[in-house]
Amino acid sequence: MIPAAFTYHRAESVDDALRLLAEHGDDAKLLAGGHSLLPLMKLRLAVPELLVDVTALRELAFVEDAGPEVRIGALTRHHDLANSALLARAVPLLAHAAGTIGDPQVRHRGTLGGSLAHGDAAADLPAVVLALDAVLVLRGPDGTRDVPAAEFFVDFFETALEPGEIITEVRVPKQTAGWDFQKFTRRAIDWAVVGVAVAGDAVALVNMGATPLRATAVETALAAGAPLAEAAERAADGTSPADEPAASADYRRHLARVLVRRALENSRA
Repeated sequence: MIPAAFTYHRAESVDDALRLLAEHGDDAKLLAGGHSLLPLMKLRLAVPELLVDVTALRELAFVEDAGPEVRIGALTRHHDLANSALLARAVPLLAHAAGTIGDPQVRHRGTLGGSLAHGDAAADLPAVVLALDAVLVLRGPDGTRDVPAAEFFVDFFETALEPGEIITEVRVPKQTAGWDFQKFTRRAIDWAVVGVAVAGDAVALVNMGATPLRATAVETALAAGAPLAEAAERAADGTSPADEPAASADYRRHLARVLVRRALENSRA
């Protein structure tokens, strides 16, 4: 599996990356950690003519205290999320979930912004930022705009990113309520068959539809005062999980109900 020929450019700044995206349009792709893009290129499911390498842009790799929220640069790697003392204290759900992704090699290369921009419903961090009501900061040729995570994931591998835009940072409210993260994988390094992120009464699902989802039926039941186990029985309502030989849709719905119940109970323990 060899990628098609492409031109490589190492961006010197965010402005340089934006300029190249504007010049080359859909023929250009950003390269951050590369764990999502490079396999697609090897399979020739993605054939960019230009790779814009943004890994050297340290201005996009930071974790900063900003009062009621934490600002996180888009190029912050999973390893750095997992080992941030600030995140462990202020946003422990994100730090914990980042530490469960793949293996050490993946965590040392993968970035928060890359995971979110890829828009894979089977990835962990999109559901986590959804549960945390995070806001993504996008920068493009027309300036900067804020997009709530609830509006960012549009469809199957489709996000609110417009042509020529990049994610520069993610703002996450500090947690004040209990939390938990559960996922079921065939092997530790695999994508989750199903995953669940709980932050207070917010519940988000991994791999239960075309996009990461809020389990709104569960949240509604919790708001109405339903017992945790009863609320968890609504976990699969409104979802459309994949039906595959390795994990049927019914199996995933069952897993969702079990994992949501466990996550809710742990978050309140």
